[in-house]
Amino acid sequence: MSSAITAPIIACSRLRMQTDGKGITTLVCFHGCPLRCKWCINPFSFAPGTKRTQLTPQQLYDKVKLDELYFLATGGGVTFGGGEPLLYAPYLKEFRSICGDAWHLCAETSLNVPWENVEKAAKCIDHFYIDCKDTDPDIYRRYTGQDNARMLENLRRLLEIVGAERITVRVPLIPE
Repeated sequence: MSSAITAPIIACSRLRMQTDGKGITTLVCFHGCPLRCKWCINPFSFAPGTKRTQLTPQQLYDKVKLDELYFLATGGGVTFGGGEPLLYAPYLKEFRSICGDAWHLCAETSLNVPWENVEKAAKCIDHFYIDCKDTDPDIYRRYTGQDNARMLENLRRLLEIVGAERITVRVPLIPE
């Protein structure tokens, strides 16, 4: 039985070493982001005209499984980015059920999504890279166009349920 869940994938970058998690990884980028960061490194991730492919979790698995040997030998796997991968938490959960526990799954996220998405992702993601932008609400709003209260609350709650060892918080160096 095939899944009815699909997600807009804008890129799959294979054979990445130590850049998106441990070992050899494949970076899967989703279309869609709740933020509009002034210095966004992936502005195509929310641009309406960006080419994207709707894939089911099974179709994505079929696409990336050719690197399974590398994942298993190095402790790597798939890192979900974007855009904002936690917008697609049910998709991530189904992908995990297909690939099993042998692959290391990571998410690069702003955490600026509903808590329900974070909670669902916490059950299937091994490591979270949190791009928090800034903890100062005024700086965060100037940079992203959004409030940081949701991100901070989600980070606090995520720490409680998965522990600090599964989270890396990153603050980008933003010009000016």
